[in-house]
Amino acid sequence: MDSSGPFSCPICLEPLREPVTLPCGHNFCLACLGVLWPRRGSGGTGGPGSAARCPLCQEPFPDGLQLRKNHTLSELLQLRQGSGPEPGPGPTQAPEPSAPSAPPSTPEPSAPCAPEPWPAGEEPVRCDACPEGAALPAALSCLSCLASFCPAHLGPHERSPALRGHRLVPPLRRLEERLCPRHLRPLERYCRAERVCLCEACAAQEHRGHELVPLEQERALQEAEQPKVLSAVEDCMDELGAGIAQARRTVALIKSAAVAERERVSRLFAEATMALQGFQNQVLCFIEEGEAAMLGRSQDDLRRQEEQRSRLTRARHNLSQVPEADSVSFLQELLALRLALEEGCGPGPGPPRELSFTKSSQAVRTVRDVLAEVCASQWEQLQGLGSNEDGPQKLGSEADAESQDPDSTNQLESEAPRDYFLKFAYIVDLDSDTADKFLQLFGTKGVKRVLCPINYPESPTRFTHCEQVLGEGALDRGTYYWEVEIIEGWVSVGVMAEGFNPQEPYDRGRLGRNAHSCCLQWNGRGFSVWFHGLEASLPQPFSPTVGICLEYADRALAFYAVRDGKMSLLRRLKASRPRRSGTPASPIDPFQSRLDSHFSGLFTHRLKPAFFLESVDAHLQIGPLKKSCISVLKRR
Repeated sequence: MDSSGPFSCPICLEPLREPVTLPCGHNFCLACLGVLWPRRGSGGTGGPGSAARCPLCQEPFPDGLQLRKNHTLSELLQLRQGSGPEPGPGPTQAPEPSAPSAPPSTPEPSAPCAPEPWPAGEEPVRCDACPEGAALPAALSCLSCLASFCPAHLGPHERSPALRGHRLVPPLRRLEERLCPRHLRPLERYCRAERVCLCEACAAQEHRGHELVPLEQERALQEAEQPKVLSAVEDCMDELGAGIAQARRTVALIKSAAVAERERVSRLFAEATMALQGFQNQVLCFIEEGEAAMLGRSQDDLRRQEEQRSRLTRARHNLSQVPEADSVSFLQELLALRLALEEGCGPGPGPPRELSFTKSSQAVRTVRDVLAEVCASQWEQLQGLGSNEDGPQKLGSEADAESQDPDSTNQLESEAPRDYFLKFAYIVDLDSDTADKFLQLFGTKGVKRVLCPINYPESPTRFTHCEQVLGEGALDRGTYYWEVEIIEGWVSVGVMAEGFNPQEPYDRGRLGRNAHSCCLQWNGRGFSVWFHGLEASLPQPFSPTVGICLEYADRALAFYAVRDGKMSLLRRLKASRPRRSGTPASPIDPFQSRLDSHFSGLFTHRLKPAFFLESVDAHLQIGPLKKSCISVLKRR
């Protein structure tokens, strides 16, 4: 029997054994299908997320299809072969035909058509049609069958007209990765608009009208661009290397400056402690000396008065003991009593009008109050809350020179506890009637920019040219605080006037590009603030959680980086006060000049929280704020 005839299995090229017929009409050995699809053996079903297809025509059939033996075809094969019982199942058991037939086309392993040896140490791709455990190295892979074949099992693709259109490539591993996950068809096209690989179904549906090219053509183009990309990568790596070296030097400088500053502060505190200790010793000695001087005088007067009282007592007693008939003794004792009385009737020095050493506590109390006031004032300056307008501490030799002055103070990064801001917490709910059609809302707290427009109902407040959305309610006459978590992409957060026209064109309608809004932007590289079309870059690193504090009465808007319950100020937008006469003029800052000219006018309107998702993958989430710390949940 001819092994390529209708009674041969297209997989093993041997006469059919236990033949099964698929819904498309093609016949195969039951064991061969079990080897090709290990999870679809006899009576098995397909694994989850996969589709069963005919190895010849690629027509899918249901995963739950029960593969049963075709008894009619099996009996026909037995009659044609003129043999008794049918051979046992399994592709490893060769049939013994009774009629003359052509020798099987499977070559020996040493046949000249065997594939070339693979590089040393690399496991070759095995044939998916060979019996398990004895699979030969594959010669080619079929992107239509999603299987690899050795030279022997590659024969049907060379002889069968139905298989000649299949795409054969050098042996590939993990062929399933070259399938479209949605349509389970080979990836054969490339969309230059969205830079993704597509199957024919995707090209005809979602990417209709896009520039589509074959994968080989795009690869040739990209390979031509590869040297430029590699050169750019090398330049970027060189820049990063220089930046890393500079950052390491900065880190080392910061650490050394912190160690030196810590030593200086410890020394100054020790000196201050010694000064206070010396002052304490002086005050205590002053008290002891004053006590000794005044106590000596008081004790002498006490002793003198006690002696006089004793003499009077004794003279009075002696006079009372004189008999009536002894006139001489009476006169003598009475005279002694009068003399004692004259000595003791003089007034003493009396108590001191003022104890000089009691003024010590007043002096120490004054020192304590002055010290507490000075410490509080200096601590405010360290936190940046005082009136010190000097810039942050300089790095390098200038900082070392300035730090030698004991009176110099360094303004550190402004931080405040988060609980303080939570007193002004405002719960923001997104207004779906303002969301652009390319923004997908997740409840009232989350929003993400998408590629396919969403069929929102018509609304006069909906943005039509900018991917923006506003919060519900308008804010005025108070202080409000809310937080935003930047999940992915380029995001801008800020406020916008209530009456702003949402149909403004893109260049004037974006957040911060007009006089009716301002924002903080994260552009993937750093933070910056925008107002009236001007941008000011910020040096602070990325923080996924950003706090926004609107101080309506003070006409100010502040942005904070929230980390571990601490608020680090990124930038506070506010018109500066007029410069007093005689004050030296500072360098002109265009952004601050724009704030001075127009920012107060923004607060003549009621303001709304605003969000702009600039990149196609932008995603943000509002909140959450701990309700236990919130005193005002909503203000409408």
